[in-house]
Amino acid sequence: MEKIKIAIQKKGRLSEKSLALLAECGIRFENGIGSLSVQASNFPIEILLLRDDDIPEYVQSGVADLGIVGQNVVLEKTDNVKEIKLLGFGKCRFSLAVGKKFQYNSLKDLEGKQIATSYPKILSNYLKLNDIDAKIHIISGSVEIAPSIGLADAICDIVSTGSTLLMNGLKEVETILHSQAVLIANKNLNEDKKSILAKLLFRLEAVQKAKNTKYILLNVPNNKISEISKILPGMKSPTIMPLQNEGWSSLHSVIEENDFWEVIEKLQAAGAQGILVMPIEKMII
Repeated sequence: MEKIKIAIQKKGRLSEKSLALLAECGIRFENGIGSLSVQASNFPIEILLLRDDDIPEYVQSGVADLGIVGQNVVLEKTDNVKEIKLLGFGKCRFSLAVGKKFQYNSLKDLEGKQIATSYPKILSNYLKLNDIDAKIHIISGSVEIAPSIGLADAICDIVSTGSTLLMNGLKEVETILHSQAVLIANKNLNEDKKSILAKLLFRLEAVQKAKNTKYILLNVPNNKISEISKILPGMKSPTIMPLQNEGWSSLHSVIEENDFWEVIEKLQAAGAQGILVMPIEKMII
């Protein structure tokens, strides 16, 4: 039976969430996570556990059909894979930082300076785009110590919270790009593998949609149903059910997480009572 191989990070900031996402999609693993290759028991997929830097190249070469990796790694390693879907986790930014005593006013202040990074391709492209001539030092790991030991004047690295920069006496001065985990695919999947990918994407969509929405129930006076329905349209329109108390109904709907508090305030102002909010496990539209 045809199956697809998906490469994910063996260990690191994306590993646990990648495995959790597949589990939320209902994919179960036969032999647990302990080896370099793991078979799913209920879906035609095999998981390859690799170093994140190797994932784009494995997908490009066809050793793996799919991969979950940071966008920054894809940009650094290859131009020859297809980005299929942003996954919403592993968010970070790729930034330039200098020592706290460095007098920085603009990117021009890095002209002729030395910059340490593990991502020379991204940095080089950015410097060329902005017409900055600087020397790039390629470092594998612990980039943030480069200025303190005199190896570089600045660094270019991944930033999540900025705490590591502060601990090493650095300040963030420019953001080159924003990154998050992305599902990538080999550009030459056959029709059978494309079909499996479509099934996986269907599950991913259901999981992601559920995370971004809430299920809401509220009691409403019947004379307010029309007004409140305009606030709560739901996927198509709210479900309306009569209550035992005459003149009242229960409305069931779905609201977006980003709009949650604003919607709740409008509902209360319009006369809604007994508002209950619940998480949604899966959502299929």
